[in-house]
Amino acid sequence: MTSVTKLTLSRFSRLPLVLPAALMLALLGACAVPKHASESSPQATPEHGSALVASPWALASLAEPGATAWRHYRLPGKKPSEFKYLLLDGRSAMAAAANGSASMLRRVVRVEPAQLGKLNFSWKLPDLIEYADLADKEFDDSPVRMVLTFEGDRSKFSPKNAMLSELAQMLTGEALPYATLMYVWCNLCPPGTVIQNPRTDRIRKLPLESGPTMLNRWLDYERDIRQDFEKAFGEAPGALTSISIMTDTDNTRSRARAYYGALKLTPKK
Repeated sequence: MTSVTKLTLSRFSRLPLVLPAALMLALLGACAVPKHASESSPQATPEHGSALVASPWALASLAEPGATAWRHYRLPGKKPSEFKYLLLDGRSAMAAAANGSASMLRRVVRVEPAQLGKLNFSWKLPDLIEYADLADKEFDDSPVRMVLTFEGDRSKFSPKNAMLSELAQMLTGEALPYATLMYVWCNLCPPGTVIQNPRTDRIRKLPLESGPTMLNRWLDYERDIRQDFEKAFGEAPGALTSISIMTDTDNTRSRARAYYGALKLTPKK
């Protein structure tokens, strides 16, 4: 082991051996994919194989040219959530079930800043996660997450974020995304709130729903990606590099179910 590697590892010696899912998402699942990278990297573990990739939900979601297939990504040290295609209320849906688990479905895309437009998606949530609190690092679980990652100037990273980026490079061969924006459902924080991840300010969450009022119904959204990014981060976005869905209960060690409708990405003309 080289002295440089020893020094790098020592800098992370005080990090927990099992990282929280939201942070691991930044370090692995939400990492920007190199321009010519393959989806078959060691950290990418597709489940349901061709059945998932060929499902009506997958084929309908983000069908624009240049996007890769959807893949189920496990997070190191985490039990994976389960994803299964079904037809629900006449809609093509991806069912997600978490049981003290965390993983995601991700699709790599490439949308330059000038073309960032609208993202349309829907979800249906039967129940909230008891005790979940997206502002508390010990209870940072969400039954639904829509996760977007962006490029940017990593030279602006704080020393802490630069260290996390180095860790991401070590674990995955990919640097930490410049920014990760999540649409979530929160137990407590009202819509319009910006929640900064308690471990890194490069992950910020926008609650679209709060509390139990809108449970057990399909909710449809159209979001202006640029506008939401600027609200969350206070700057213009870089290129959009991936979109994921994620249902996680690894912090609360509980169960959750959620249903995601097809996604549509409409570039700005």
